[in-house]
Amino acid sequence: MKPIVTVNTISRSKTKPIAVQLSLLLANGLRYLVLLLAALVILFPVLYALAVSLESAAESVAYPPVFIPTQLHWESYQKALETAPILRFITNSFIVSAVVTVGQIITASLAAYAFSFLDFPGRSYIFYAFLSTMMIPWEVTIIPNYFTIKELGWLDTYQGLSVPFLASAFGTFMLRQSFLTLPKQLFEAARIDGCGHFRFFLTMVLPLSRPALGTLAVYAFLMTYNQYLWPLLVTNSDVMRTVQIGLSMLQWDQAAAWNSMMAGVILVSIPTALLLVLGQKQLVRGLTKGAIKG
Repeated sequence: MKPIVTVNTISRSKTKPIAVQLSLLLANGLRYLVLLLAALVILFPVLYALAVSLESAAESVAYPPVFIPTQLHWESYQKALETAPILRFITNSFIVSAVVTVGQIITASLAAYAFSFLDFPGRSYIFYAFLSTMMIPWEVTIIPNYFTIKELGWLDTYQGLSVPFLASAFGTFMLRQSFLTLPKQLFEAARIDGCGHFRFFLTMVLPLSRPALGTLAVYAFLMTYNQYLWPLLVTNSDVMRTVQIGLSMLQWDQAAAWNSMMAGVILVSIPTALLLVLGQKQLVRGLTKGAIKG
């Protein structure tokens, strides 16, 4: 028996997909609108700094604030470069951040391998004691670290800026969580084939943990690049100053205006922005993997 098809049935069958499509279109539109507003709110400080850097000195201090410059004033960037050696500061920060990043990857990966694959008495207790150091505020260790660096004669040097940060309990914890996700059978098979610990670490563990290593690299680089207090304590000359100290020098200059100050902010932000864009996939993949595996 054929089903009875009426005009109302046909009209409902045609109008329902259209209504669904309209609702989906509306939902997607609202979703993109919310995402656009959220992106504008997050990017507003950067966009405002960029706008102020292109304004004249009078517009940068005007009230109410001017959000769109009437004319682009690129000379504020030249003035920022002339007021302080910004390029030298960026080079110093880049060198120190690169050394700290490489050092943390080496020390944290070796420690994480020991806590993941080696059996030794009290391994869990030592690991928990290692993790407890994360609870100690870094400010508490500033004075002992300063006197140690001073006794070693490393004030105003790259060693003094980088050595206290070559090891990281957080990096060890994150890499250990990543190493624990590797199949235990892989380690046992490698040991049966005569593979030593160091060879297994280099040829199997590190290549399979690239997302976590990339995450640690981006995190360590950004944290070191944005340091202010420690470089201020252990450096005395402009030759060894870092970018954050350079920005404060722009602020203290009597002839400096907010446009040159913001021009300096934009200049020192370029390396970290490029690093964040290039390492975004590794950063998100590593954090997501750690969150899922716990």
